[in-house]
This record gives sequence, structure tokens and C-alpha cells, in this order.
Amino acid sequence: MFNWILQQPNSKKLVAKDKIASTYKWRQLGVLLATCIGYIGYYIIRLVFTTEQTDIMKAYNFTTADIGLVLSCFGIGYGIAKLFMGALVDKCDSNRYLMLGLLLSAILNIFLGSTKSIYVMMLLMFLIAVTQGMGAAACQRMIQLWWGKRLRGTIFSIWSSAHNAGSFICVAVVQLATFMFAGSLSAVFYTASVISFIICILILVLGADRPQVVGLPDISTYTGDKVILDDGKVSTSDSTDLSVWQIFVKYILKNKLVWAVTLTSMSLYLVRYGIQSWIPSYLVQNKGFDPNFAKWLIGIFELASVPGVIIIGAISDALKGRRGLVSIACVIGMLICLTIYFFSNNHALIVTVLLIMGNLIYAPLTLVGLMVNEVVPKFAVGSSTGFMGFFQYIFGETIATALIGILVAKFGWIASNTVLYVASFFAIIFLIYTAMSENKMRKEAQANKAN
Repeated sequence: MFNWILQQPNSKKLVAKDKIASTYKWRQLGVLLATCIGYIGYYIIRLVFTTEQTDIMKAYNFTTADIGLVLSCFGIGYGIAKLFMGALVDKCDSNRYLMLGLLLSAILNIFLGSTKSIYVMMLLMFLIAVTQGMGAAACQRMIQLWWGKRLRGTIFSIWSSAHNAGSFICVAVVQLATFMFAGSLSAVFYTASVISFIICILILVLGADRPQVVGLPDISTYTGDKVILDDGKVSTSDSTDLSVWQIFVKYILKNKLVWAVTLTSMSLYLVRYGIQSWIPSYLVQNKGFDPNFAKWLIGIFELASVPGVIIIGAISDALKGRRGLVSIACVIGMLICLTIYFFSNNHALIVTVLLIMGNLIYAPLTLVGLMVNEVVPKFAVGSSTGFMGFFQYIFGETIATALIGILVAKFGWIASNTVLYVASFFAIIFLIYTAMSENKMRKEAQANKAN
């Protein structure tokens, strides 16, 4: 089993030169479908508990603090897992790695739906988080290995939007299972797992780790794709003899831009989960929304952001990779929407800004996720993804779930609003540095090209 998951050798049977272009297109489509459908499966599993939080509180007599503790276990486990699982994927077959993580998540989710103990839930949520840590790194590595920089912003945005679609589909699955099984909480969790098992099969059929394993040339050879590192050096290789630790120290810990982008993402994740995780509770308790409608708004918040994120990703490609600048504009717009969301009592207006805000939160999150991959060699993509994920979830999501849950219980929702404002301003500060660094690297790239 361990050998099966490791990186496979290049295929000895090469695709004929006159068929490389057409084969590349079909294979890229398969990889895009595998990563998108696969990540939808990950999010179906990930958000079942969040979507059902109101019903769980009623059925098991849990408080918002209890729900926050369970959700924080996911944040802690996911953050740790992304650090280690992200580094590990650089040495594995990304497609098989993606499938295995979803399979294990779905199995654990069955047990999560079978217990009423908060302590068992916390343990299972932590374990699910570990297996979920295999997903994003595998997908992002495949995107880096299958597409050149000219289209990568658009492709990355399409893939990133899969989790938004997954969140909506999760809500749909929950509602369908609730209707079919007379409101059984356990049946909701079981249904989500069955759907994910089917998705596991599709991942194996559609995806591929990298072009060379199916007889195609690597992306650098095919498109001339290059990576400009923060020291101005050029990298085109997608493999190395360096150990995981050597890669991590040299290309992650010592890379100032990786740190800047990671801290930006951490701040934005705090805002993301500070909104998303508490939509049902906040709108019902503070704005007088109907509980069933508030539950649907989790999925609508996610799904509505899909077109905007893809468009903004394409805009960053059209602006020749100025992803930091585009992200700054999004965060400023997000702050305006955040203010209306906090202080308005008009239900129609709240729903409208919630939908707009989804785009303005997820677009910069998508772009910084791409940026952290673009400033390291391709053989360090998993490590950079994992490093960012560690900060996103250990600090970003944990603060947004456990801390906000405790603060709300003690001081009310004004405490949550204050935390989200502070995080937004920090994101802008880090993005300004990132945009300046991007501009410097662009000039170095142009100078290298001229020489």
C-alpha cells in the first residue's frame, strides 16, 4: 500500500509528437475534473457538522462554546496535518494521495455520525482533519505540474471554486438526507460518506499525478514555464534529490515572500471562518433569521462566490500575474460589505452583501494560495501549501471558531465583529508588502529574459 501511494516512475511509452498537444488537452481536462470533483467530496465531508450545528445543539443540548470546541479540533488537526501531509505529497503520487485522503475522511465521518459524545466528536473531528490535510496539497501540486503560468490563475480559481460548490452541495445533501430519512442526524453523515466513496472512484479514473507518468513532456518543456524565486533565480525542475526537510528549510522557512503570503492567508482565513462557521447562529440569534433559511445561506454564500472567484482569477492572469494588487482591491471591498453585514438589520440587504462578500473573501484567498506555490520550485509546492495551511487553520480557523465561540458567549457578537475587523486590516498590510515584492520579481524576470 505504501509503495502504491509513492511517486510513480515516468512512462516508458511516450506519446507521439503529433499527438502531444491534443493528448495534453484531454489529460488536463481529466486532471481538472479529478481535482474539482475530488475537492467537492472533501468539502461535503468537512461541512456536515458545521451545517448541522443548530440541530446538533438542540438534539444533544450543546452550547455555542461546545460547537466551537468541536470545530476548533478540526482547525488544529487540519493545520498540523497540512504542514506534514503537504510536505509528504511532494514525494507521492498526487492523484492517489488525493483519493486516499477522501476515502479515509469518509470512513471517519461515518463514526462521527454515530456518536453523541462531545469528546468522541472532538477526537473524530481531529482525525478527519488529518485526512482532509491530504486534499489541497495534492490538488495544488497537480495544477502546478499540469499548467503553465499563463493560464494557471484561471485554472487555479476554477479548482478553488470547487470547494464553494462543495459547500453548497453539502447543504443539498444534508437537506435531501433529512427529508429521505425523517430528520435522522446519523443518516445525514452516512449519506455524505456514500457520495464521497463514489467520488473516490472518479478521482482514480480521471486524474494523473504529472504529465510524464502518461508519456507526455513535463510542463516546463511543453510551455517554457519557469519559476522566479525570491532571490531572482530561475527554477524549472519538478523533482529533486533533496529530502523533505531540506526542501522545507531552503525554500519555505528562508523565503520571506512565503512568510508574507502565509500571514496574509492566515488573516483572511480568520475572516472566512469567522463568517462561514457562524452564519446560522449569528443570523438566527442576532438578526432574527429563520433557522432553516440561515442554514441554506451557508451553501448560498459559498456557491455565489464561484463565478466571481473565477473571473477575478482570470483578471489576475490578464494583468500579467499582479495577484497582490487584485487581492488588495478585494479586501477593501470586503471591509465595506463586512460593515453592512454587522450593522444592518435589513434581511434582504444582509443576504445581498453576504453573497458579494463571499466573492471578495474567496478571491484573495485563492490568489494567495496560488502565489505561495508560484514563488517556490515545483518540487516544493506541497511544502508551501502545507506551511500556509498550518497557519490558516492552527491560528486562522481556531481563532474564528473556538475563540469567537467563547467571546460571543461572554461578550456578545460585537466581540466577533472586532476580531474580524482587526484581521482584515492585517491582511491589507501583508498584501501591500506582497504586491511590492511581486513587482520587484516581475522586473527581475524581465531582466533575465532580456539577458
